[in-house]
Amino acid sequence: MTSPLQEIILTSSSNGGPIIAYDTFTGASFARFAGSRSPRKGLAFAGKKLIAASHVSPETGTGSVHIYNWCCPAALHHLAVPEPVAPLAATLDGLYLFAGGLSGHIHALSLPSGDVVRSFDAHRKPVSCFEINDDGSLLFSGSDDGTIAVFPIYKLLDALSYNNSSHFLLHRFSRHDSSVTAIKTGMGGSNCTIISCSLDGTIKFWSLMYKTHLRTVAFPCMIWGVEMDPTESKFYAAGSDGLVYKGALKVAGRRLVKQEREMVSWAQKQDGAITALAMVNEGRNLITASEDGSIWIWEVKRGVVIKVFGAEMGSNISEMVAARGLGDGGNSKFSGWSSGFSGKELSRGPIMEVMEMERVLGVLAEDRSRAIDILGSAIESYEKLLELNLKEAKMGTNSDSRDEEGEIKCEEFF
Repeated sequence: MTSPLQEIILTSSSNGGPIIAYDTFTGASFARFAGSRSPRKGLAFAGKKLIAASHVSPETGTGSVHIYNWCCPAALHHLAVPEPVAPLAATLDGLYLFAGGLSGHIHALSLPSGDVVRSFDAHRKPVSCFEINDDGSLLFSGSDDGTIAVFPIYKLLDALSYNNSSHFLLHRFSRHDSSVTAIKTGMGGSNCTIISCSLDGTIKFWSLMYKTHLRTVAFPCMIWGVEMDPTESKFYAAGSDGLVYKGALKVAGRRLVKQEREMVSWAQKQDGAITALAMVNEGRNLITASEDGSIWIWEVKRGVVIKVFGAEMGSNISEMVAARGLGDGGNSKFSGWSSGFSGKELSRGPIMEVMEMERVLGVLAEDRSRAIDILGSAIESYEKLLELNLKEAKMGTNSDSRDEEGEIKCEEFF
């Protein structure tokens, strides 16, 4: 028997293999959909009934987005996009889908019609990953150019907004030396924990409130994915060497170096690079997917594998996403699901919070500018004072010289 709030994972493949739904407790597959040639991060839930998968045609190289529902194994819609796209992310209400293009553009599509609401230039190189924060107010996008851009979603979907990335952009982080492979955010709306990983072999921690990089953890290999536990005390990294790495999410200043050295890898190793990972079952289990097609369920407390499945499907795994659903996992029908979010639409609360964040960031920037101006004025006044003192000193010296010369001439005259 499966739980009435059954948790599932979906996997996609870049070689045209099927999209498969698995039960996270048993590892049994209970739904399968016609395959899409989906690049990394090209799989997303969209609302309660739809699945979106990016697709790149092997014949023409053109891109599209395939839309599925739980009632039919074939794609219901093939949405045309302006260019080949890879990463996908949907708003919490499932009404809009963001697709990241090879050009660095982000395309916002209306669902299920597929109409392009907006396309804008977000990065200098291809968009590599997306993340939407817990209240659905912010879109985080990573790129092959090593940057992470943050956009308020309400601005992206506002038909009256200017079609200009500088108008949408809340902030841009730029400390990675290579492609950003995944972004993970915690609870807290616009003040959430932000983690990113990269092909440069690092995980970085960021603060949006203070627009700053907080911490870097280095690894001996490329990192393809990152997760955090529900308490946001531990993080887990997917290594290209097939290992799972575990570390402390938050550290005290003087213990930083020591704790980073204490970061450990779990003993068991998958044969291929770990391409995706997901925390499930209220943090008791971690699921990892490898490029060799195998899926492992780990017991987090002991750091050991308790179930292996998926390799028999004969497909590589380009992406894996987790969701909590409703229904019997033993049946092919699936009545609904929730992606771990509340399912609420983008409400006024998150919008106001983001607007307040923009206001605070603007005030901080204005305060910094004002402080710089004040410092510049103080330096200028100080320079003028020094110049005045120097002139007075020179005048005093010249006066003394003239007095001495006058005295000498008077003595000679008498």
